[in-house]
Parts: sequence; C-alpha cells; structure tokens
Amino acid sequence: MIGAGVGGLAAAARLAAAGHRVTVIEAQAVPGGKMRALPSAAGPVDAGPTVMTMRPVFEDLFAACGASLAERVPMVREEMLARHFWPDGSTLDLPADPAAARAAVERFAGPREAAAFDAFRAAARRLYEAFEAPMMQAGEPSSLELAGAVLRRPRLAADMAPHRSLAGALAARFRDPRLRQLFGRYATYVGGDPRRSPALLSLIFHSEASGVWRVEGGMHALAAALARLARDAGAEIACGDGAARIERDGAGGRVVRRSGAVDRFDAAVFAGDPRALAEGLLGPDVAGSVPRAGTEPRSLSAEVWAFAARAAGPELLHHNVFFAAEPEEEFAAIEAGRPPAAPTLYLCAQDRGRGRAPADLERFEIIANAAPLTARSPRPEDEDRCRKTFQILATFGLTFDPAPGAEALTLPAGFEALSPGSAGSLYGRSPHGMTAGLKRPRARTALRGLYLAGGGAHPGAGIPMAALSGAHAAAAICTDLTSTSRSPRAATGGGMSTASRRAAPAGE
Repeated sequence: MIGAGVGGLAAAARLAAAGHRVTVIEAQAVPGGKMRALPSAAGPVDAGPTVMTMRPVFEDLFAACGASLAERVPMVREEMLARHFWPDGSTLDLPADPAAARAAVERFAGPREAAAFDAFRAAARRLYEAFEAPMMQAGEPSSLELAGAVLRRPRLAADMAPHRSLAGALAARFRDPRLRQLFGRYATYVGGDPRRSPALLSLIFHSEASGVWRVEGGMHALAAALARLARDAGAEIACGDGAARIERDGAGGRVVRRSGAVDRFDAAVFAGDPRALAEGLLGPDVAGSVPRAGTEPRSLSAEVWAFAARAAGPELLHHNVFFAAEPEEEFAAIEAGRPPAAPTLYLCAQDRGRGRAPADLERFEIIANAAPLTARSPRPEDEDRCRKTFQILATFGLTFDPAPGAEALTLPAGFEALSPGSAGSLYGRSPHGMTAGLKRPRARTALRGLYLAGGGAHPGAGIPMAALSGAHAAAAICTDLTSTSRSPRAATGGGMSTASRRAAPAGE
C-alpha cells in the first residue's frame, strides 16, 4: 500500500481483516495524508479536512474489522451546520434540524425563500438517495444504471437540472443572493466553481444536513484511529520512506522506496493523487496506468492557516463562513489563475462546539480557495498577500492575538510537496461538467495488479468518499486474487500494497 491517507488506511484495514498480509508505506512522518495537523501552543491543530459527515461509511469500515467506531472515535453531533457572516452585517446560523433550519431561513430572508429552501432540501435528498447506491457505493458505476435510476424517478430529471450549473440552478430557485452564495459553496467541497459545477452537486447538502460530527481531539484523531484499526487488523505501517518508483519485472512488480529498499507484492494500491502516475513520477512502467482524462482538468487548491491564538470579536461556532462581497469576482479570479482580491473564508474553531467552551488560547484553521499550480506559479509575495486573510476578518470585527507566523501557512506549492503530482489540487480531477464523476479513475487501473484509492479516485473527494474508495479497492483486490491464484505481482506508489498470506512478505 502506498500512502497512508484515508483511502489507503481504509483499504489496508479491510484487506488485513480479510486475511491478507498488508504493508503500507508513507512518505510523511505520520499517517493521515491530507488529514494532518500542525503543532501549536495549544496542541495539534487540524490543517486539513474539518467536516465529518456520512458517519455510516466509517461505522461500516470499523465493523468490517471487528471494531466499533463509537468506542474508538468519540464524536459529538453538532446541532448547527455552520454560522454564516456577510459583509453587510447579516448572519445566519443554519441548524441541522429541518424545521429549525426552515425557521432560521424564514427569519433571515422571508417566507418565500423559506419555501424555496424546503424545495431545495427535498430535491437534495432525492438526488442523494437516488445516486448513493449506483454511484457512491458502486465500485464500477455504469452510465446505463445511472440513467435507469433517473428513468425510474422522473422527478429527478428536474432536480438534476442537467443544462444548468449549480449556480444557475440556485439562481432559478432563490431570489436572495446570500442564499445562492451559501448553497453554491457545496461545489467547493469537491474543488469546484459553482458556476461550472453541475447542479447535481446540491446533493452534498443532504449529506451534511444528515449529520455533521465533531471528532474529539480534532480530525487528525480520526486519522490516528484509522491507523490503529489497520494495525490491529494486522497491517504494517512504515512512515518516513515513501515510494520512489514502481517497476514491473519478470516476477510481476515491485515498489522501490526512496531509501532504496524494495518491496514485492501480489497487488498494490496507490493512494496518492492518480495524476502522479499519469505524469510518470513513479516511473515509466506505470505511466500508462491512468488515463489523462481521469486526472485533468484539476480541482481547486487552497491557502490554509492553522494556528493557536486568542480571538476577539463575533461569537464563533465550530464551523464558520465569512462570505466575500463579490463571489463572481472570487471565482473569475481563480479561473484566470489570479488570487481573489477578497475570497470567502471558512474558519474552523477547533475548540468550540456543542457542549464546549473555548479556552483562553484556542486552535483555528482558516481556508481560502485558490488556483492549482497548473493555473499559476507560486509567487514570492504569496505569504504576505495571504495575510490579507486577517485584514478581511477584521472587517467582520474578528481579530487574533498573537498573529500566526509563516509556519502556520500552507500554500498550493506546499500541497504539491505533500502530494507530488497533484499540482496542489486538493480534490483530484475537477467536478466541472455533468459527467465529471464518471471520468474519475476507478479502483482497477489499466495495469493488472495495480489499484487506486483516495480522493483522486472514484467516488471522489472528501473523507467519506476516500474511505469508500478504499472499500472499492479492497473488494477489487479480494475478487481478483481469488479469481486467479497465479495473478502477477504488481506494485503501486502513493497508495497501498498488499501481499496475500500465501505470498512472500514485503521485503523478502
């Protein structure tokens, strides 16, 4: 297994629990991939994903390994999805409870918009329920099966608004531009521009409204729990020595680590960004394993601050959004490869939430959308420009003491260094276009014995999707190793590699 992110760890745990000998190699010092943390004076602060949804995906993963998610990963369900701030001084707390959410929208924007919200929520639920099984839960989704799901539910065609972008569909539904801006944010959850992303992505709202969970200790605690789950199932996790290349030879295949050590495997899972394979970063033997159409165009990157400070100003929840005054300018700038003058800012107050009062010194993560490195090159002034984040928040009355240093900031170039070949993109292939979801690479690559997992593979970005990708990879390997006892060995870089118990252990 190459890569100890969520996808790689999920696949490793499932394969080890199924009786396979599994070795995970990870270039970073600790497992977790993008679900990482940085040190701060208040303790480790999340510097990656912050939103935990689709809890049943993780319950199923832990159960498959004979464990309980509830016992291993303490969580609290947040009653509020987020607190939203606009430059005109208006605010909206959006509860998870449907009746409370409708009442909040009516107080905020009036009865007409509350009715529109009811219709939006119902459509998002219909879309989610229609596509969960044939798309997200399916290892090999079929366009014919998806078309059948729509034909069996004629109302879905209108819900999908196939000829409209998410922004266009929201403009047709809501008159209040603030609500269009709020729900358009769901495109950014998978690295998209709401003006270019399909209206189908409104289903993301249902996954969030169905439950947002705060992981006690931070999201990096979930990564640590996944690593323990894999180890307890029998997997070996070796950090600090990633894959340099993947080679095929007469015996099948092997992974050559950066240290020069060699691992041979019956099957290998690459859990890094699939673009690294397509770009030849893991050697010519596997460069043709992933089609370019599965990795291009790229999704958004981000500028991320992760730090500890004392906050003064408006009361914060665990999840907070400070909206830009000109959302069109924000995404037009990113599309053109320019930094937005005043981007929307997401702020996670890690030490706040239901049943919790903040300490004097608390941890924060602030995320702004940015262009991937394919659209622009990092500029020397980027760090100074990113400090405008705090000037923007100050216009909302929010200030921090002390101000964070450069060590608290990760730019697109930093994400490229953490995930080579990604171009700094955090979500793999762009979600733009109605069929974008079907173009992501699947678990099986064009090379027999080489598999994919992680947010760059099907079913896509986000920690639940990455966990499902690991399930798809594990299922494909179990099927393929069972169907032929003499399947050729292969190896992958950036993901997971496995050897069956009847095969030679890694390194022999």
